Order: sequence, then structure tokens, then C-alpha cells
Amino acid sequence: MCTLSEAAASSSRLLFRQLFEKESSTFTYLLADVGHPDRPALLVDPVDKTVERDLSLIKDLGLKLTYALNTHVHADHVTGTGLIKGMMPDVISVISKASNAKADLHVEAGDKIVFGKLFLEVRATPGHTAGCVTYVTGEGADQPHPRLAFTGDALLIRGCGRTDFQGGSSQQLYKSVHSQIFTLPKDTFVYPAHDYKGFTVSTVGEEMKFNPRLTKDEGTFQGIMENLNLSYPKMMDVAVPANLVCGLQDLVAKF
Repeated sequence: MCTLSEAAASSSRLLFRQLFEKESSTFTYLLADVGHPDRPALLVDPVDKTVERDLSLIKDLGLKLTYALNTHVHADHVTGTGLIKGMMPDVISVISKASNAKADLHVEAGDKIVFGKLFLEVRATPGHTAGCVTYVTGEGADQPHPRLAFTGDALLIRGCGRTDFQGGSSQQLYKSVHSQIFTLPKDTFVYPAHDYKGFTVSTVGEEMKFNPRLTKDEGTFQGIMENLNLSYPKMMDVAVPANLVCGLQDLVAKF
């Protein structure tokens, strides 16, 4: 068990910012180890339209961007990873191996993304798409407490991602959330890829108690997901092909 001083020290190492892209209602997350001499940083789910904002903030804060991570192949916006790579070629792009998308680093369940003395643990959470992962801050005395879970579209605040395209499966999503997210400590913060109602953060304990879909039994959940009758994502035909090549299609065309 960590002492109060250890917990305070680990929390003070982490610089954390939640950023928002309003057109697609997408959250981008900036994390950095400011206790490390290099001040290494990473971005989770950057969006092409807000790359300049994000990189400007990173510069202002004196950080060194080392990784750009995606939780999955998004259908509602183009990832900013390609633009970031064009401006900062040394940044390592990351996505799951199961996504079948291009990236510098393909991750699987149990892998760690290390930045300074901090790290994110990779948990496979397919269901919204076949390649969804959740990134969770590390467990240990030298890691932030409470933990933070970046759940992508697998678990939203009082909701979850749709399961009717990109290899989605309501049965798989239910099992993913219950086995990989709801098994985290109840005080773990939940930071999703999107929110459409003005929420910014929840906790595992809250979602286990109040999520109107995932608190149901599996059969009821599948029935809910099969009857959502959602419209076709307006950006899907542009976003998915672009995101399969890490948002690099425009850059490739120029060379």
C-alpha cells in the first residue's frame, strides 16, 4: 500500500488535460510526466481539426510529445495522428493490432505505453468495433491514484458506443465492459472519447450503478442495442478509410 506522500508525489507527476472538438463532440486527452527531466507527453484520440491547438498547448507547457494514441478506428472524425506525424516525425503513432489500421506501434491486451515513470496499460475492449482498446493509467505506488481509464467508445458516460458496424457486437461489448472496465477500482475515473450531453467525466462505480444500458442483463442489453435505429454516421465514408491509414491519406498524396 502506498503512503500519503507517495500518492501525492505520483499525482504531482501527472499533468492531465481534457480537450474537446465540438463538431464531432470528441475528447482528446493530454498526459505528461512533468516530474521527468524530458517532460514526455502523449495524446489520446487527437482530431485533425484541433491538431494545431493541441501542439500549441504542448509547446506552451514545455512538453515533449512522444506518442499519439487512438482507442479505435473512428467513424465520426479523422484522427489527427497523420498531421502530427507530418509535423513531428519522431512521434510514435499507436493503435491496436486488432484494428488492422496502420501505425508505428500496434498494441495488444497487457501492453504498456511508458512515458517517463508513468505508463498506460492496454485493455482490449472490442464490441463497438473489433479493434477497440481502453488505456488505463498504471497500478502501483508510483502511479496516479485514483486511476484514469480512457474508454474510447466502449463505455460512454451513461451510455456506450453503437455496435451495428465495423465488426461491432453487442454481446462482445457487454462482456468487454464488464470484464475489463467494471473490474477496475470503483473510484477509477472514466474518460470517454465522446459526450453529447455536456458531461466530462464519470467513475467506474457510477457507471456500474447508473448506466442505463450496461446495468441491465446481457439479453436486455442486446435488445436495446439492436433497436437503437441510429442514422448512418455522416463522416463514416471519409473517416474510416482515412483512419485505417492513421489519417495519413493527404500526406501520402503529397509525396
